[in-house]
Amino acid sequence: MLNIGFIGTGNMATALIKSIKSNIDCNIISSDSDESKLARAEKLGVNATKDNKELVEKSEIIFLCVKPKDINSVLEEIKDLIENKIIVSIAAGIKIENIEKIIGDKKIARVMPNVNCLADEMAAAYSSNKNIDEKDKKIISKLLNSAGLALEVKENKMDIVTALSGSGPAFAAYIIKLFAEAGIKQGLNEEDAYNLALQTFYGTSSLLKKENIDANELIKMVSSPGGTTVAGREILENSNIKEIIEKTIETAFKRSKELGK
Repeated sequence: MLNIGFIGTGNMATALIKSIKSNIDCNIISSDSDESKLARAEKLGVNATKDNKELVEKSEIIFLCVKPKDINSVLEEIKDLIENKIIVSIAAGIKIENIEKIIGDKKIARVMPNVNCLADEMAAAYSSNKNIDEKDKKIISKLLNSAGLALEVKENKMDIVTALSGSGPAFAAYIIKLFAEAGIKQGLNEEDAYNLALQTFYGTSSLLKKENIDANELIKMVSSPGGTTVAGREILENSNIKEIIEKTIETAFKRSKELGK
């Protein structure tokens, strides 16, 4: 049975704990300086402590779920206890080499999760250093995929992952909000417009994923000649929406690179 530790028990860590505990046979211990967060973790049936060193000693895999500004101090605190353990960091913008500078040549993986983890629908990517072998990768992949989708990428791709799927939920939510507002403008009440917009996006994603349908194929399925969809598509496809989306992702990508320097 795996022994897993979570240093930091915020929303993302709690969501990961819930998903992993529900799908994988393991023991979990979490730590945090905030007693209310520890109480929340205990309600999930995991052990909780304020002592990071105790957590490391009892764990084979340690998830670092602290804020980027706090990661150096945490690493300094536990570096002498890591030995052959696997360190998995979800601290945004913190490169593997930065972690290695503090704890040395250990097993280290870096993950870019997203907030959809809270609904067991995470879109994440992870990368690792040379010390993570194939057996380790399988374990990391299994743990992360229990919360949604997790793909292995080279670390130099993590900035675009951050922009696309890390920041993506905010961009997608904004578009859903605009759809709802357009429905309200044409006469629907606020609640109906929002629920219809939300379910449309949710249902579309589910259909594409579950039926393995290409996006272009679905567009054709809905587009009856001379119908409402074709009329609306003419406006959408003749607009600069493609350029706007590309610019949105590009700007987030560049900002991620800046923060990682």
